[in-house]
Amino acid sequence: MDVNIRIAGEAGQGVQTTGNLLVGALAGMGLSVFATQSYLSRIRGGLNWFDIRAADAQLFSARDEADLLVALLPEAIETLQPHMSDGGVVLLDSEEAGATGCISLPFTKTAKEVGGSEVMANAVAAGAAMRVLGYPLDGLLGFLSQEFKKKGEETIAKNRRCAEAGAKLFASDPPRLAAPKASSRPVPISNATQAIVLGAATAGVKFVCGYPMTPGTGVLQGLAAVGDEFGIVVEQAEDEIAAVNMACGAVYAGVPALVATSGGGFALMTEGVSLAGMLELPLVIIIAQRPGPATGLPTRTAQQDLLFALHAGHGEFPRAIYAPGTPEQAYHLTRRAFETAHKHQSPVFLLSDQFLMDLQTDTPTLDRTLRPIDRHILADPLEDYLRYAVTESGVSPRAIPGGKAFVIVDSDEHTEDGHITEDLEARVRIQDKRLAKERGLRAEALPPERYGPEDAERLLICWGSTYGPCREAVDLLGTEGTSAAMLHFRQLWPLDAAAVKKAVAPQKKSVPRKIFCVEGNATGQFASLLRTVGALSECESVLKYDGLPFTGREIAERIRHD
Repeated sequence: MDVNIRIAGEAGQGVQTTGNLLVGALAGMGLSVFATQSYLSRIRGGLNWFDIRAADAQLFSARDEADLLVALLPEAIETLQPHMSDGGVVLLDSEEAGATGCISLPFTKTAKEVGGSEVMANAVAAGAAMRVLGYPLDGLLGFLSQEFKKKGEETIAKNRRCAEAGAKLFASDPPRLAAPKASSRPVPISNATQAIVLGAATAGVKFVCGYPMTPGTGVLQGLAAVGDEFGIVVEQAEDEIAAVNMACGAVYAGVPALVATSGGGFALMTEGVSLAGMLELPLVIIIAQRPGPATGLPTRTAQQDLLFALHAGHGEFPRAIYAPGTPEQAYHLTRRAFETAHKHQSPVFLLSDQFLMDLQTDTPTLDRTLRPIDRHILADPLEDYLRYAVTESGVSPRAIPGGKAFVIVDSDEHTEDGHITEDLEARVRIQDKRLAKERGLRAEALPPERYGPEDAERLLICWGSTYGPCREAVDLLGTEGTSAAMLHFRQLWPLDAAAVKKAVAPQKKSVPRKIFCVEGNATGQFASLLRTVGALSECESVLKYDGLPFTGREIAERIRHD
């Protein structure tokens, strides 16, 4: 059983705060939570909403229909009331009778009277929502005490009184929604932003830079917040070009560095990416995707930058691309990105998106222990050290400047010792050496993860943040009698074509199989990439590019009707 709560209002009205209060309260009561946001690119005004789906079993996707709508302004009714489930309840912040089918409750007025400020209307609304759900207020009151601990006892007391007043606003017994049964064991919650921050910090990142750009900015803010704890310097550069070049300088000097950006910012960084390819630098870049071209939809989600990341930077040089599907994967893949970059001395990209960066869901407690990755730096290089020595693996011994070794750097083509050359034979030798790294990267490629039966008649191929919605779609199709499974790719490049073909093929050749590639873009980029490397011949694309994430039911319906 699950229930979907939707908090709606304009930017600056406390929509996010109300949502976060309910997320914390419900997770603290032991419920599985899957919370997502839909917001416009403006500081004030517009219509935003925050969905909290809660259940007594783990959730993997959002839901289109709301069971409880808490409308903080009347305009939300017209837009969102048609998207209510049968028997859904609508609460409107108003002192007068609302539209048909709404229950008007004075959240703002109550906050002023009880707490002395309309800012606390979110606590009033949260209290009313808990009453409709039939949950005791203990969970919410406990979370309020925790959430406002730093603001002092007086602030805690006012918010608690407002929540209690919200629960008492109903003139009679409120309508009750069928809600999942809570347990007493709190469920840890996280999102990809928090997971990436912790993954980078525990991996030993020491220098972080970027220029603010939604939805990548949260990584910069998060690492700045833990900077003192983990010894990290965070620099807001004057622009993205400066940011990527600062990071190149840091890793050249031996410091693990990270750049966080989004698609438009990454576009400005591509020359620096090519520089990292020439200098064989372990550069790690987080690309939090959003719809383009250009500024596009700054606060919406997309999976449109895969081929861009694969081909970014002029010239040819190896790289690895990862794409987490859950916060837990984001944590581990961030660490792996640093490990891969430093082992193979190549740029590594981690693709996320607004949906995954912002969602809050059940996540195992992530280890905060500092466990620095191996930087693969020579402790005592010989005097005849060659920075770009030709090796079978393509990975040259790495020393950092300032020691006994003479480390030469230049963006032009160079000889093994790093000096500029226009010797064409030397050029071919060094270029072959660089490209040889891709063999090692491919040998270590992560295989796709399977969910569902081996011989399913429907196979969903997905990558990155479509993990959860596809997993729910597989379960929904299964309950309807359609045999379905999914393959989720956490690594998008390099791909082991033979391993992918084996994973896609059914064990029993007699099983009729239809393959669908689910992606948040308009052109089927990953399906195209799979065909290019010979890993997949025919498949049908399930695409979405309106800026909103997939839901499990949406995917199931599109496959069912195909």
